[in-house]
Amino acid sequence: MAQQIEVRTRSHDELVDITHEVQSVVSRHGVTTGLCHVFVPHTTAGLTLNENWDPSVRRDLLVTLDKLVPWDDDYQHGEGNSAAHVKASLMGFSHTLLVENGRLVLGSWQGVYLTEFDGPRQRRVWVSVQPFD
Repeated sequence: MAQQIEVRTRSHDELVDITHEVQSVVSRHGVTTGLCHVFVPHTTAGLTLNENWDPSVRRDLLVTLDKLVPWDDDYQHGEGNSAAHVKASLMGFSHTLLVENGRLVLGSWQGVYLTEFDGPRQRRVWVSVQPFD
């Protein structure tokens, strides 16, 4: 049971909260207990779980990533977006979440984020839900 979510990013780099969209896929499939796998098929965007209450946390993550992986450095990649590839690799491209009572199992302040590092773009996120027998 896989479904694709379309996400339009608006900035060069940003974190887009997709928790509601992922939960909607789980709900549509009627899974009560199981696993939800989320995957991004892009090399300059990734996924992370992080705080979804205070927006300054998203800003702080992006600022810190820019310090760790500056856009302009001694990269060889001809497209000029090596920093985006490195940042996406640091975030990772998939997460597997538990589903209990039809809801994603997340911490009190956790959300699921698409991490954009080479936008703005139209991105795809694949969500697969597997019920436990």
